Amino acid sequence: MKEGLVSIITSLYNSGAYVAAAIRSVQAQTYSDWEMLVTDDCSTDDGPSIVEQFAAKDPRIKLTRLSENGGPGVSRNISIMNAQGQYIAFLDSDDTWLPDKLERQVALMRETRCGVVYSSYYKCDEDDNIIGLVRCRRRIPYWRIVCDNAIGFLTMMYDSKVTGLELLPEIRKRQDWGLNIRLLKKCRMAYGIREPLAHYRVRKGSVSREKLSLIKFNIEIYHQVLCYSRFRSTATFFFIFLPVYFGKKLLNFLGTMFFKIKR
Repeated sequence: MKEGLVSIITSLYNSGAYVAAAIRSVQAQTYSDWEMLVTDDCSTDDGPSIVEQFAAKDPRIKLTRLSENGGPGVSRNISIMNAQGQYIAFLDSDDTWLPDKLERQVALMRETRCGVVYSSYYKCDEDDNIIGLVRCRRRIPYWRIVCDNAIGFLTMMYDSKVTGLELLPEIRKRQDWGLNIRLLKKCRMAYGIREPLAHYRVRKGSVSREKLSLIKFNIEIYHQVLCYSRFRSTATFFFIFLPVYFGKKLLNFLGTMFFKIKR
């Protein structure tokens, strides 16, 4: 492990139209001590070749190709296992960061000596138009992350010196929430930066938009990660997760309306 180095974990799957923008947003960071580990999950477009073109000019960018599709949890874990950095950050191949994202988060970690940091983020459409703002909480304790995933994964970074090198649960969906639960179970509190430091791209037909199909995976997180019984997992989802989730959505909606009015 190299102290101070940020290992950026990027899962690539059919994002040829966007991955160049993701990489450029990393190269534009004011904090330059980073490596970007891209794992291609059997893309059928030109995404991998685009990454290779960047890697040929910037040795901090490294591409791994999988022989069969395993889903984002598997591809992210491959990158994590190849990581050399103290800090582990996540950026999907269709999202982007603002230039001071890493610098501000590393500074916050060093100031608070915490294990996990995150930030607010903008939502944008496929044409890079900003369509909303997701405002984060200043702090998220362990009990809160168990109720619902309140951390935007594209903004999350953890310190492996504090938490150890932690992998995602290898289920098809919601593995990002599972990782956040595992991390906060160890460090108990995560700290947020209220200013938006990233752009999350909302794509038609994206995995995260298939809300109904996520129900069984939400329940599975309680069962696999927290080792709840099937009954307790289901009850927790309906009586704790859903009320908190819809309350969060209401706050995000009001925040987006305020953002649009302010603009």
